[in-house]
Amino acid sequence: MAILGCVIFAVSILIADFVVPDHDWIADTISDLGAGRYEFIVDIGIYAFSAALIACALLCAHLHQGQRKWSAGIIGLAGLGLIVFLVGARNEYGDHDTDGVVIHSYLVYALGVLMLLVPWLLSYGLAHCALGLAKTFKVLAVLWLLFAPPFFFLPTSIDGLYERGLGLIAMAMVILLGRFFMQQGRALADEAG
Repeated sequence: MAILGCVIFAVSILIADFVVPDHDWIADTISDLGAGRYEFIVDIGIYAFSAALIACALLCAHLHQGQRKWSAGIIGLAGLGLIVFLVGARNEYGDHDTDGVVIHSYLVYALGVLMLLVPWLLSYGLAHCALGLAKTFKVLAVLWLLFAPPFFFLPTSIDGLYERGLGLIAMAMVILLGRFFMQQGRALADEAG
C-alpha cells in the first residue's frame, strides 16, 4: 500500500500535467493541478499518498522498535497522512479561494516540519535493525532541511519543478519504509515457515 500510494500519486500528477489545459509543470505547483475542472485527477493521487503515509504509520506501529522517538515518528506519519488528506479535501489551493477559513498555508508549514522530524525520529529505531536505512533517513531529513525552506522564496516561474523535487524526498521516505516492511514480512514468514 505504501509503494502503491506513491505510484498512484506520481501517475496522477503526470496525467494531470498533460490533461489540464495551459498547465506549465515547471511554473505551476501540484496544488494548481488540484483546482478546477480536472481536480479529481490529482485528488485521487493526493488521497492515495495520504493512505500510503497512514499505511506506513500502521506498519511502524505493528513492528514497533520500542523507543519514544519511534512512537513520535508513528504519530508524525499519521499526522502527515491527515495533513495530505486535508490538503486534498479542502480544495482551497491553486484557485485563490478565500471563502471561509483558508488553512492551506498552515497545512504546508505543518507538513514541512513533520517531513523534517519523521525520518529523523524513525532513524533511531531503524539503527537497530537496518543501519543503512537509518543513515538514509537521516540524509533525507537533512536534504529536507536544506531544500524545503527555499521553496517559499522561489520565483513562481520555477516553483512547480522545485515542489516536485521535494515530493521525491517525501516519496523516497515512504517507498523505502514500504520496501523495508516487505523485507521484514518475508523474514518473519521464513522464520515461521
